[in-house]
Amino acid sequence: MTLFWLILMNCLIMKMIFCLIVLLIKEADNDDAEHMEEDVDGDLADIEALNYDDLDSVSKLQKTQRFTDIMQKVEDALENGSENSTHGIVLEDDPEYQLIVDCNALSVDIENEIVIIHNFIRDKYRLKFPELESLVHHPIDYARVVKKIANEMDLTLVDLEGFLPSAIIMVVSVTASTTSGKPLPEDVLQKTIDACDRALALDSAKKKVLDFVESRMGYIAPNLSAIVGSAVAAKIIGTAGGLSALAKMPACNVQLLGAKKKNLAGFSTATSQFRVGYLEQTEIFQSTPPSLRMRACRLLASKSTLAARVDSTRGDPAGKTGRTLRAEIHKKIEKWQEPPPAKQPKPLPVPDSEPRKKRGGRRLRKMKERYAITDMRKLANRMQFGIPEESSLGDGLGEGYGMLGQAGSGKLRVSVGQSKLAAKVAKKFKDRSYGTSGATSGLTSSLAFTPVQGIELSNPQANQFGGTQSTYFSETGTFSKIKRT
Repeated sequence: MTLFWLILMNCLIMKMIFCLIVLLIKEADNDDAEHMEEDVDGDLADIEALNYDDLDSVSKLQKTQRFTDIMQKVEDALENGSENSTHGIVLEDDPEYQLIVDCNALSVDIENEIVIIHNFIRDKYRLKFPELESLVHHPIDYARVVKKIANEMDLTLVDLEGFLPSAIIMVVSVTASTTSGKPLPEDVLQKTIDACDRALALDSAKKKVLDFVESRMGYIAPNLSAIVGSAVAAKIIGTAGGLSALAKMPACNVQLLGAKKKNLAGFSTATSQFRVGYLEQTEIFQSTPPSLRMRACRLLASKSTLAARVDSTRGDPAGKTGRTLRAEIHKKIEKWQEPPPAKQPKPLPVPDSEPRKKRGGRRLRKMKERYAITDMRKLANRMQFGIPEESSLGDGLGEGYGMLGQAGSGKLRVSVGQSKLAAKVAKKFKDRSYGTSGATSGLTSSLAFTPVQGIELSNPQANQFGGTQSTYFSETGTFSKIKRT
């Protein structure tokens, strides 16, 4: 009974512990749910506080003091021109170089701001023309087209020449005729056009910054400018985020700086250049044949990276390294365009005037004698003039016999002379004993069968004693006298 009560008490204790654990888990879940509700309410409050209908709450770069100061300095520098008096000091301490670094950082911020404004325009104008964003990918081109179209439903009345390529204009016009969009309200349309104006203003400010950086490229990056030109060098440095960032970038990424997503609208990809950025604007790339442009672009990217690393350390302010690299690029491209060397005719070897050495010896003579053509085969291979040969089936059918049987005997048998090899073999077999052993019995015979003579009558006891019978036991033999020394 005591054991039974102990087991029962243990079961009750385990049950109580399980119930407590369940209650604690439920309380923790309720606390988490309350916290999640509070977080969701806070997020909703933040989202409601951020008004996406207001362009100023989305785009704030143009109203910052940093943007205003840098643009003012850039305009002053463009008006005053470059100052050569500062070229003797250290590059990092030059205020003009610091302004160029700030311009590079600002150009990156302008790019990001244009993307934000592009998303704002796209969200607003999607109600009017939802298919346009898939046809025009570049943000500035999209803003220009939206500003030009506005609320017009018939695109045949809108002249998009100069904004887009002719092929894309045709696709946009056809797509607009079947679109499901509706005209925008006046307030939404006005906000969209204001956003387009702001994007275009930012693009104009970016061009000013790049013009300033381009005008100073001969001093900041002389080697890079010697390879790709000042305009392309300014764009590459501005997109990369500075000369130091460009020097740390691999060549495969330099090749893609400034690359745009191209929409071919279903047309052929044979003449389109993919995975090429600002380097396609260089003089070297444009002067290269189309079949070699991708190789030239990779070569330009690798040499531009080397030149940027030289410029970042001020290794060659005169730009001699850049000019040397440019000469190497031209030399390689010219080498690629050279025709392959003509295939030289291979002369025949000089014929040997001396006869070749032939193998000789006993083995070769035996082989030649063994496989030599017989007289019968020689006659079978010959024919007499004017005399028909006999054949195995008659009337010229079957295997011909040649001159066999035409010697006048009327037979097809030719006497075969015994060859030297056959004579040696016959002599060898003749010397052997083909009789029986020395045992005498009633079945002993004196007849022997040889391959040469056929049945031969021989004495079985003639060679019983071998070679000693004719010497030691011979009737005519004498004793040998050995001289002692």
